[in-house]
Amino acid sequence: MKTLITFDMVAYVVGLMTVAISFAIFSDRSNRKRFTTALFWALFAFCLLFDGILGNAFGKHVAHQIIGAAVVALVLVAGLGGVGRGAAPATNGESIRPVGNWLFLPSLSIPVVVIACSVGLKGRAIGGVPIFDDQATLEALAVAAIVALALACAVTRGTPVQAFREARRLIDTVGWVAILPIVLAILGGVFAAAKTGESIKVLTLMLAPHHERFLVVALYCLGMAVFTIIMGNAFAAFPVMASGLALPILVKEMGGNPAPLMAIGMVAGYCGTLVTPMAANFNIMPAALLELKDRYGVIKAQAPTAIAMLCANIVLMEFLAF
Repeated sequence: MKTLITFDMVAYVVGLMTVAISFAIFSDRSNRKRFTTALFWALFAFCLLFDGILGNAFGKHVAHQIIGAAVVALVLVAGLGGVGRGAAPATNGESIRPVGNWLFLPSLSIPVVVIACSVGLKGRAIGGVPIFDDQATLEALAVAAIVALALACAVTRGTPVQAFREARRLIDTVGWVAILPIVLAILGGVFAAAKTGESIKVLTLMLAPHHERFLVVALYCLGMAVFTIIMGNAFAAFPVMASGLALPILVKEMGGNPAPLMAIGMVAGYCGTLVTPMAANFNIMPAALLELKDRYGVIKAQAPTAIAMLCANIVLMEFLAF
């Protein structure tokens, strides 16, 4: 059954905006890598806009191969240093009136609208047509972004054109890091499809053949941190480590309490978040936005805390989960 708002609609809107950003970057002569940078964002837009179209035209198998090739090309452009940065000027502050604490209204409206839409409108219909499909939360986030944009323009008396210019400038500043969460989500799916959890279980039994509980606990916490470092997100690491180590060994064989095992395991994973550039929204993006001289300065400052927390979590799990 068709719905009023679908995930494909969200992808098309983001894709079209990315196309516009790609053209803006291509026209920016201050960016010495404007051709390859524009190509990077054009490839990203292609993946968003043509996945469904290619699937309908050639079938899902062929479409996935074409999109996969585009993703590989996109990664090569970024990996070979093809994404550069221009000198797009910021919006003239004199054209925007001071608004005080009202400035926070657009950003605070986003979680409110998301909750209101995903909870209050989930399963609701207008004229017999459902408002959202099974990806209501993501679609609600898109609605919230539009509402926040309207509020931002109303509060600051800005225009959508100014908003686009600032979006382009932000994308230029952050660079390829902006799409890293999407890439990491794909990576998590690859690990799950490859049944990496089974390999983790076998490796753990090799390293702890006599079921030394403290060693298994340490391997579980360390594995959560390491996989989070690789994937940039503890949520992506959790199903791999839980299915391969926590549930079959620590819970079923050693009688551990699942609640503290899973909770402390997640915290151990977040220790990896503190020290990985893959968690770009936490560690790399702030450095770029603040224009720090050392792009890894945030990670270096957080590393001692991460190590101390990881050691503490291992000890806590040994005493609280058994």
